[in-house]
Amino acid sequence: MTQPTRTGARSGRVARSAVKEQNLLALGMVSPTLVVLALVVFYPLVAAIRESFYTSGGLDADGFIVEGEVFTGFANYAGVIGDRFLNATLNTTLFTVVTVSLEIVLGTAMALVMHRAFRGRALLRASILIPWAVPTAVSGLMWKWIFQADGVANTLLGTDILWTADGVWAKLAVVIADVWKTSPFVGLLVLAGLQIIPAEVHEAARVDGATAAQRFWRITLPLVKPAMLVAVLFRLMDALRVFDLPYVLIGPRKESVETLSGLIWDEATRVNYGPASAYGTALFVYIALIAFVFVKLLGADLLSDVRARKKGGA
Repeated sequence: MTQPTRTGARSGRVARSAVKEQNLLALGMVSPTLVVLALVVFYPLVAAIRESFYTSGGLDADGFIVEGEVFTGFANYAGVIGDRFLNATLNTTLFTVVTVSLEIVLGTAMALVMHRAFRGRALLRASILIPWAVPTAVSGLMWKWIFQADGVANTLLGTDILWTADGVWAKLAVVIADVWKTSPFVGLLVLAGLQIIPAEVHEAARVDGATAAQRFWRITLPLVKPAMLVAVLFRLMDALRVFDLPYVLIGPRKESVETLSGLIWDEATRVNYGPASAYGTALFVYIALIAFVFVKLLGADLLSDVRARKKGGA
C-alpha cells in the first residue's frame, strides 16, 4: 500500500509542476501585451483620473501657461451636471442611436447585394467599400463642399439651406456624412456572416416553398445575427467617441453638433486640463457601461442561440 501511495504522490507533484511551468510560459508569452496595454491604456487612464482632481494655473495676462496645480477634489466634476455637458451627452447619444440604426439597415442591404453572384460583383464590392477607405477628415471636407450654401446639395434640391450652420440641418449633415462613410464597414462584417451560411439551407427552404421574404426573416437574419451584433458593438464604441467628422464638417464649439469628445478637446485647448480630464473620465465611464450592458446582452443572446441549436440537433 505504501509503494502505490508514494507513486501517486510523486505523479501529483509532477503534474502540478507541469501545470506551473505551463502557466509561467503563458504568462511570459502574454507579458509583452500586458506591458503595452499598461503603457498605452492604463497609464493614460490613471493619469487622467488623477488630473481630474486638480486645477491647472491657466493662462496669465500675456497668454503664457502658469505652472503649478491646485487640488480641488470633485470640483471639476461639477461640470458633469452642467448644461453644456448634458447637451454634448444628448448630441452624442442621439448621433449614436440614429447613425448606428441607419448603418445597420443600409449595411445589411449592401451585404445582401454583394453576396449575390452576378457579373461585375468584384467591381461593385470595391466601389461600395471606397467610402470606408476614405479618411474621416477628407470625407468631412468633401461633404462640407457638398453642403455649402452654393454646393451640390442645395443645387440638386433647389433650396438655400445653411447645412454647415448651427442647427438641425447641421445635425442632419453630420448624420448623412457618417452613414455614407461607415455603412460599408457594417456591410463588410455582415457579408462575412452571410458567407458562412450553407447554401443547402436556402435551397431546402426554397424547395419547401418559402418565399424570399420568409427565407430572409427566418433563415438569413437569425444566422447572420452574431456578425450583425458584433458590427453594432464596434459602431457603438466608435460613434460614442466621435470628434473628427463634426469638427471638420461643421466646426468647433457648435452647440447643435458638439459631442463629448469635442467638449473635452475644447476644454483642453483652453488649458482647462482638470475639467477636460473630468469630462474624459465621465465619457470613459459612459462608454464602459454601455459596452458592459451590450456585451452581457450579446453574450446571453449568443449563448441562447447555441443552446437552441444544440437542442435542435439533439
